[in-house]
Amino acid sequence: MCGIVGIISQNKDELTKIGAATQTLSKRGPDNQSTQAFEHLALGHARLSIIDTSESANQPFADVSERYTIVFNGEIFNFKELKEDLIKQGVTFKTNSDTEVLLYLYIKHHDKCLEMLNGFFAFAIFDKQNNSLFIARDRMGIKPLLYYFDGSTFIFASELKAILKFNIIKSIDKLSLFNYFQFNYIPSNNSIFSKIKKLKPAHYIQLTNINELSKIQEHRYYTIPYQPNEYLPNTTKSYEEAKKQLHNLLDDAVQKRLITDVPIGTFLSGGIDSSVISTLAKRHKPDLNTFSIGYKDEPFFDETNYANSVAKKIGSKHHAFLLSNNDLYENLNEILDYFDEPFADSSAIAVYILCKHTKQHVSVALSGDGADEIFSGYNKHAAEFRVRHPSFNESLINWGYPLWSILPKSRNHKLTNINRQLYKFSLGAKLSNKERYWLWAAILDEKHTNDLFITNPINESDFLNRYHKRKNNLLKNITIDGDINEVFYTDTKMVLVNDMLRKVDSMSMANSLEVRTPFLDYRVVNFAFSLPVEFKINGQIKKKILQDTFKNELPEELYNRAKHGFEVPLLSWFRNELRSTIENDLLSDSFILEQGIFNLSAIQRLKKQLFSKNPNDTAATIWALIVFNTWWKKYCR
Repeated sequence: MCGIVGIISQNKDELTKIGAATQTLSKRGPDNQSTQAFEHLALGHARLSIIDTSESANQPFADVSERYTIVFNGEIFNFKELKEDLIKQGVTFKTNSDTEVLLYLYIKHHDKCLEMLNGFFAFAIFDKQNNSLFIARDRMGIKPLLYYFDGSTFIFASELKAILKFNIIKSIDKLSLFNYFQFNYIPSNNSIFSKIKKLKPAHYIQLTNINELSKIQEHRYYTIPYQPNEYLPNTTKSYEEAKKQLHNLLDDAVQKRLITDVPIGTFLSGGIDSSVISTLAKRHKPDLNTFSIGYKDEPFFDETNYANSVAKKIGSKHHAFLLSNNDLYENLNEILDYFDEPFADSSAIAVYILCKHTKQHVSVALSGDGADEIFSGYNKHAAEFRVRHPSFNESLINWGYPLWSILPKSRNHKLTNINRQLYKFSLGAKLSNKERYWLWAAILDEKHTNDLFITNPINESDFLNRYHKRKNNLLKNITIDGDINEVFYTDTKMVLVNDMLRKVDSMSMANSLEVRTPFLDYRVVNFAFSLPVEFKINGQIKKKILQDTFKNELPEELYNRAKHGFEVPLLSWFRNELRSTIENDLLSDSFILEQGIFNLSAIQRLKKQLFSKNPNDTAATIWALIVFNTWWKKYCR
């Protein structure tokens, strides 16, 4: 696991900045930072040593002829099998690293090598003889890769902060900023800056001549083999057979991800997903360490008793970190400082602290990320099922819309959270499949997002056209007559990549911790989308096949419990420790007026509601403003 950066430029002065750019990635790769310059290209690599920790595996790494040079972030979990095949073809290796295997696999097969890889990665390979550059990103988008192109200069990096070390055009993309406040993250392959894009998952870029750059074109090498209403290949004919196949696939995915030359453990939140991964990992690693966090001051958010129950059953050495609101506050500046692009999923705070504590014991952790999206684990999935299969209860909820609209709503207490969910359900039930997905994926609707800004962007025709084009592209897999699998599929493209994976990657790398995700082994993902809806969800249960497959291996109390998510108690925090920051600094009237982006009256209304008895989801938007304004002060002021 590492950080990579590279630049193509005719300006030699720009190439000399590669060292400073590489240093910005030092938390991703604390063990070594190195660069290499060519005539019009410079490459940088920051290394976190996981497989073959010797200096001989440091990067940039060249083949024996020195024609090809690679910088690589990630892990190839089937590298040993691939290495054996390459040795049979006459390749001689000088390291035990997966980096060298990947390089020679590319030399032998070029872009076709991507189809052979089981892992997560972002890498670039320079061919000195042909003066070409090849860049690729893993199938599911677990590892990030951003790139900048202004017509002559091309820059790529694992993080935006590395790109910002070069002389680039920094123009905020108004549509990405609008989307950020809708979702608390920036969707699609866009970034906060108009000229910086994110390489889409399962895509590569081939620059055939770096001296003649004209247009950057992304090429897809993989797509999830999902066909609506067409399920169950011939190899899986029954539910019982499907359970066996799922167990075998997951077990192998976990086993492959336990390969390492450094200490390894698992995250164990007490939910089904991390419990499954930890249970399987313990079979292959008897001395397994497991890690979880809880909340001392907020019992409503604390789930450590479930994690302790699983750890006791499987016999792992469990580490539970109980946090106070003050612990969250003490880590705030470190978290905000690491964000080089606005990102406001507040659970990143908890993930950061979990990774910080975990890193004190291991350098690699397995997580349960991805299961919710591919197997149907979110509350919104249950709500979607009920909308598509309505009963008397759903009609009653819809009938109560006027009541839900006036009752107090927030995420911080059981009753007010139920009110919030009932209101959002009754609102979404009236909409089309596409518009309902958009509403339930968002924190703020279009009107309230628009009201945040001085310019009211949604009223501008050019902005509105761009907005609808991006929205339609994100929702293209949601149809009128498709089944609910299309919702899960869209979640893997939108929520998983841009929110969940972004959060885990950035917060783990901020602590130099590698996190591996067995549920996103492409074989597991392919299998999940071969299953019909009834294998995943019905009116009583979510993630049905996953829960049933491991029912005899997990504690009984994990079943039929409400899903809570990895949330943090923002509201209490804002009303106490951070109140002064909100009122006197980042959201003060004077700062908002100086900044000239936001509608002052809208910000004032948000603050008033935040401190009222009916805060609704205001805390999430306040957090989004805090994150953005901190970022803006650092990078744009």
